[in-house]
Amino acid sequence: MLKLPPLSLYIHIPWCIKKCPYCDFNSHQQKGELPEQTYINQLLLDLTKDWDEVVQRPIETIFIGGGTPSLLSVSAIERLLSALRNQLPLRPHLEITLEANPGAIEQERFVGYRASGINRFSIGIQSFHAEYLSALGRIHTPQAALNAAHMALSLPATRINLDLMHGLPQQTVAQALKDLQQAIALAPTHLSWYQLTLEPYTEFAAKPPPLPDEEQLWQIWQQGDQLLEHAGYQRYETSAYARFGDYSQHNLNYWRFGDYIGIGCGAHGKISFPDGRILRTAKTRHPLGYLQGNHRQKQWIVPKEQRSLEFFMNRWRLVEPTPRHEFSELTGLQESQIRQPLDQLLKKGYLQETADSWIVTSQGQLFLNEMLTLF
Repeated sequence: MLKLPPLSLYIHIPWCIKKCPYCDFNSHQQKGELPEQTYINQLLLDLTKDWDEVVQRPIETIFIGGGTPSLLSVSAIERLLSALRNQLPLRPHLEITLEANPGAIEQERFVGYRASGINRFSIGIQSFHAEYLSALGRIHTPQAALNAAHMALSLPATRINLDLMHGLPQQTVAQALKDLQQAIALAPTHLSWYQLTLEPYTEFAAKPPPLPDEEQLWQIWQQGDQLLEHAGYQRYETSAYARFGDYSQHNLNYWRFGDYIGIGCGAHGKISFPDGRILRTAKTRHPLGYLQGNHRQKQWIVPKEQRSLEFFMNRWRLVEPTPRHEFSELTGLQESQIRQPLDQLLKKGYLQETADSWIVTSQGQLFLNEMLTLF
């Protein structure tokens, strides 16, 4: 018997104006006019199929990601959200996030999105310096980044996340910290500040650019973390910082091993059942197939021997303690089944254990990948 965790909805919009060389998300370069009405028709059909699996559980959060969701017109977003309100039991005042890129947004569109019900924007700034934006293949300018941030921050009753990267090609410690200081000066409610990594099957993986060395990366993170703390931002996840506890509720549900329906090209989902099953779904990656109604590419039940790894891979990204009872409730496993690797982590000083929780130590946070290999 599994405890059913909160349920979220993720909606993937697959198009971008240009594919960035570091990006391993399922995104496709826009060619011609977007088939947004046809795509929304397919999203709603896709949702209907998945909705049959979840037994009318309420939706706690909605996240519209990509790709570049801000390529969709205001009317398309209005239609999508209106249909969701009619089809789903949505929690009152739920968090609804939309990702936006500075090169694909303007003031009127921000205002229209907000009026449609979007109450949180995540803006892909990445850098405020032209040379790094160029190295990352971004289409916007530093001024466009500032304009987008100011436009979003001017909206009433709206929470704003800025995405910022560090460890960029040939970036110095001082340059990385200057980028971060500019982001902090804008005073968003949330900052995602993460290191550039070379993901498989990307252009950067095939042709690696010159990146800062380990010593520089450590200095960037250590000094940047201090800057964020002094500015009133609390780190609550590996790369996520928030002011006044203004965490991303959608991402918290992921990291706490919650459930989510994933619709759209390449979207993934996780659905738990009271009988002990955990279902994973993956949707067709290419827009052409998806637009023809071929939605679900595959689905599988997560084997019990993989559940401890999946649980801790998510849960230990968070700075907060992990309640011990949640492991059994959400995986269907007993703590005795993982006692040996837990004891090894305790002995190494990577983990602390109380009667109620597990806490990853500051040393453990540096060796999280090593910790997970034990499961």
